[in-house]
Amino acid sequence: MSTREGIEFEPGLFPGHPRGLPTLFFTEMWERFSYYGMRALLILFMTGTTIGENPGLGFDVVTAGAIYGLYASMVYLLALPGGWVADQLWGQRKAVFVGGCIIALGHFSMAVPAQFTFFLGLILIVIGTGLLKPNVSSVVADLYPEGGAKRDAGFSIFYMGINVGAFAGPLLCGALGEGFDWQWLSFAGNWHLGFSLAGIGMVLGLIQFRLGYRSLGSAGILRTDKSPKQVVRTANRFYGIFGAVVVALVAFGLLVRNGTIPLALPDIAEYLAYAILGIIGLYFVYVIFFGGHTRDEVRKVVVIFWLFLLAALFWSGFEQAGSSLNIFARDYTDRTIGSWEYAASWLQSVNALFIVVLAPVFAWFWVWLANRNAHPSVPMKFALGLIGLAAGFFVIAWGAANATPDSPASASWLIVMYFLHTVGELALSPVGLSAMTKLAPSNRISQMMGVWFVAAALGNLIAGRVAGQLEGLEPSPLYMRVAVIIGGGGLVALLVSPFMKRLTGDVE
Repeated sequence: MSTREGIEFEPGLFPGHPRGLPTLFFTEMWERFSYYGMRALLILFMTGTTIGENPGLGFDVVTAGAIYGLYASMVYLLALPGGWVADQLWGQRKAVFVGGCIIALGHFSMAVPAQFTFFLGLILIVIGTGLLKPNVSSVVADLYPEGGAKRDAGFSIFYMGINVGAFAGPLLCGALGEGFDWQWLSFAGNWHLGFSLAGIGMVLGLIQFRLGYRSLGSAGILRTDKSPKQVVRTANRFYGIFGAVVVALVAFGLLVRNGTIPLALPDIAEYLAYAILGIIGLYFVYVIFFGGHTRDEVRKVVVIFWLFLLAALFWSGFEQAGSSLNIFARDYTDRTIGSWEYAASWLQSVNALFIVVLAPVFAWFWVWLANRNAHPSVPMKFALGLIGLAAGFFVIAWGAANATPDSPASASWLIVMYFLHTVGELALSPVGLSAMTKLAPSNRISQMMGVWFVAAALGNLIAGRVAGQLEGLEPSPLYMRVAVIIGGGGLVALLVSPFMKRLTGDVE
């Protein structure tokens, strides 16, 4: 059966949903497989010794943390121009396909054992993810032009694909990258094979996405009021600006490398964090005082700024998973079951598993509270998210108190911590972007969606800098410090939430 816009509905993998949904489900599943599979190996590879059968890059933890933070933050920052390119030049469908191709090239570049190809790969993955990540969700929305509960159900299915990929990626890429030895199945680890598998996963996603074009109908096709000539002129200007930026960044990198500009990577990460915070602060000052908005709109913008700060704080702790907590899993955690030792990167899959299990529970719980007029406000959910995150860091700080490489802590400490982190994530993350769109003035909805991505970028930068402190600080005091800061922020958010709720007005 088909409906308007050429979108077909018929029984299949997801009965009653558009035939294009499985195509997007598996595209995003494989993209997340590649992203989280590579991420699980990234800081382990950078801090691995340069000698031995599976040599790493030999970076110190400070430098590796800074690179990790810069990489993860740019993934989110480039979602802003990636969305613009799709809206103005290509359409979401082309942006997803081109982005996936660039991501695959990035992983295969990292598979070549050279430092230059490693950094080139990271840059390509950042660019490709900036094109793919924001736009594949837009194509899902395009499949449901009527909106409503059916679209919400479609997104729930789609997000399940994200977590299936995030669960499988670290397990399979981690096994190849770090090695596997269990009974008759045994092979030595090779970081570059792990990166290759991430690229293969993205290629599989691209193949089925291209084969599924017909099932998408008109979803994701460029829609613009501009004439073809105007689109070409806009594209030429964009490509010119993009080329100039690339040249400027390459020149900056060369000047830093030869010492003309005396900056280290940790310094660049720190200054970028300050720049992001300063620019966002000035942006909100402009919107609040000079944006020409009503008093009610200004109040809601104040709430958005508050949520931005809380989100950045949350991600600065949560994104320790791929950096300092990954190093803790390798160096301070007992990963043996009997006589078998599993890869440190495997523990990166725990969060995704908990999300699959707990997401339906949270969905039911919020409805249960709403039916009893006890549904917490958005600011309250953010506060609860921070408190859940802080509780996880208190647990791991306790577990790490007596941990050493010779006497490692049980993996159960990390598993309990990830459970609490997932509880915090489910309280905060699903409502974040929705809250931005509901609270934003009608002429600034896209800008406020961008603010949400910038919060994640800032949080990842800070996370990388915090991870670098493992160089001179034991894990337990580091995680206790993180727990106190985030917990303090959560308590402040809890106290302030009634006031912020009043500022939100009629927004639920």
